[in-house]
Amino acid sequence: MPDLSSPTFWVSVLQIIAIDILLGGDNAVVIALACRRLPEAQRNKGIFWGVFGAIGLRVVLIYFALQLLAIHYLKIVGGLLLFWIGTKLIVPEHEDAHGNVHGSGTLLGAIKTIIVADAVMSVDNVIAVAGAAHGSIILVIFGIVVSIPIVVWGSKLVLTLMDRFPIVITAGGGLLGWIGGGMLLSDPGLPAQWREIVPYGTYIASGLGALLVLAMGNWLARRQNATRSAEIELATGKSQGPQSGDAQ
Repeated sequence: MPDLSSPTFWVSVLQIIAIDILLGGDNAVVIALACRRLPEAQRNKGIFWGVFGAIGLRVVLIYFALQLLAIHYLKIVGGLLLFWIGTKLIVPEHEDAHGNVHGSGTLLGAIKTIIVADAVMSVDNVIAVAGAAHGSIILVIFGIVVSIPIVVWGSKLVLTLMDRFPIVITAGGGLLGWIGGGMLLSDPGLPAQWREIVPYGTYIASGLGALLVLAMGNWLARRQNATRSAEIELATGKSQGPQSGDAQ
């Protein structure tokens, strides 16, 4: 049973809430797309049972993730994955990530679409929540409970805030790097003495992980923007070429 008076517990709670907000927002879009072809009377049922099935599947996935993270060296793998997820979060996406989600005309079809799409999209959420929970199934359940209203009701607001305040996304990437850095040093396969050599070694590893994700994410974003600008200039030059030739 976790100590509710411990600051560590409440820091983990806040981390899980932030993860659910940052990585769970797109699930509401999937729900809307999957149910858009249903008759009005069946849409609420499709949303309810789709979310119920998706949340149940996520609980199972996180439970197995917690068991796997107890195996030697898998926390290192999980931490590296979180570095990648955090970096990917910072780099802007210009393509439609939901273009392959098709609405269904039947209730069972819509529910199936929601569950399958959520399972595919929730891998990053599962790894991040498992890392923030530090092996506590109570924290995992809390994270799942918090994710339900976020997915069903709060996603539009969250996505709007992310669009208006990009710093929210950058901070989220840094948070995932922080959790990933802490996971690297807390792997059960590493000797406990390693964590005692450097005072506050876990916090230092977490801080370095956050800085690494922020640096990589911003570098890739600048590189992507430079490439896109070059492509636009090249396309503009090609389109203007025939016009200048005709003028002569």
